[in-house]
Amino acid sequence: RRNTMADQLPTHGPDPAVMQAIERGNAVVFFDLVLGEGKDSAELGRVKLELFVKDCPKTCENFRQLCTGEFLQNSQPTGYKNCTFHRVMKDFMIQGGDFLNHDGTGKISIYGPSFKDENFTHHHDQPGILSMANSGPNSNGCQFFITTAKTDWLDGKHVVFGKVLDSPSMLTVRKCEAVPVSGNTNRPRIPIRIAECGEL
Repeated sequence: RRNTMADQLPTHGPDPAVMQAIERGNAVVFFDLVLGEGKDSAELGRVKLELFVKDCPKTCENFRQLCTGEFLQNSQPTGYKNCTFHRVMKDFMIQGGDFLNHDGTGKISIYGPSFKDENFTHHHDQPGILSMANSGPNSNGCQFFITTAKTDWLDGKHVVFGKVLDSPSMLTVRKCEAVPVSGNTNRPRIPIRIAECGEL
């Protein structure tokens, strides 16, 4: 029998890791990731992300709404569903969130074209850190990255606003990190796509 994403879900009761994050006053969102397109696609797994709502409320709310589809454009839910990870760099990070152009050039937020750096309270001190991609100071939009190593040279330059919640989620991130990429663009040769996303 082929394993499905449903096999990863707890069979009874709420997920303790999710409940603990919520008890800390934080939110938890998820990405269900697939590799490839159409009938040839394969499920990579689910990534659960704890958002540091108490420390970075504005940044977290932007990300959360782009996960849930609460953000509307022309009365249509707009956000990360069906978005790809357009940049993968082994031993560094995986980057996604450009649902406008799918190549790293798109920028939008629930607050307008971009928004300011909220703070640099948290650091890029381990794998599994969720941080905002930007094009310089105070240029946050919809793009983000998840670290796959300690990347402390980014401290004070990118806003850390969450982390990968648990080890099964980090395993899915590692699967993404291992996907072959094209030359100096670091674009996955096979698309990594967010098939479903939301809040837990």
